[in-house]
Amino acid sequence: MKITLNGEPRDLAGPSVQDVLHEIGLAEARVATALNGSFLPLAQRDRALSDGDVLEVVSPMQGG
Repeated sequence: MKITLNGEPRDLAGPSVQDVLHEIGLAEARVATALNGSFLPLAQRDRALSDGDVLEVVSPMQGG
């Protein structure tokens, strides 16, 4: 399926957000996700993706 991941067009197998995280090596990482501009909680990462979806994955950063 073709989605936009962090601003880059990608062709990924999916079919869920969690599957994509596994595919890109972030399945066990502590990351925040947004799907089509809306925050996606950890409990909802089993949500199916569709062609054209926009997924953002970010790591929390500490500042000071």
